[in-house]
Amino acid sequence: MYIEKLKVRPRQVAAVRPCTPQLAAMLACWSASGDLMATDACAESAKALMSCMRTAPAPTRKHKPTINYHLARLGKTLN
Repeated sequence: MYIEKLKVRPRQVAAVRPCTPQLAAMLACWSASGDLMATDACAESAKALMSCMRTAPAPTRKHKPTINYHLARLGKTLN
């Protein structure tokens, strides 16, 4: 079925997460020590992760239109 005025937007690129390297370092430290409760061995990476999380901006959600909004738009083009 071909609809002349129907447009599809391309997918958005994944957002960059600000504390990913610090989290990866923390997980690597836990993996290397073999103990999730290893506070002495992973204290430095834990401090780096906590400081990054404190300074990182809070994520904001964009308003997503409801399915009814999209159906109403589609109904206008089909009629």
